[in-house]
Amino acid sequence: MCRNITTLRGLEPTATSEEIEAAARQYVRKVSGVAKTSANTEEAFERAVVVVAAATTELLAQLPPRKVPPKSEPPLRRLARERS
Repeated sequence: MCRNITTLRGLEPTATSEEIEAAARQYVRKVSGVAKTSANTEEAFERAVVVVAAATTELLAQLPPRKVPPKSEPPLRRLARERS
């Protein structure tokens, strides 16, 4: 389904709240079909992002460590690396 959402489990250092929120935002965009929020969609969209981010944070905290790190680096880390 969401091939563009980067795997966050197993990152070193662990995924930040910003990375988790970015993944949640991308997921909500994909499943809702809302690329840009409007006055009619913003409240529901933002509420869904908060819920998905919280569920993702909880999930990552409960899963055992990965034996192999993810194959790709999250976009926020790539951007930070490119800027430095």
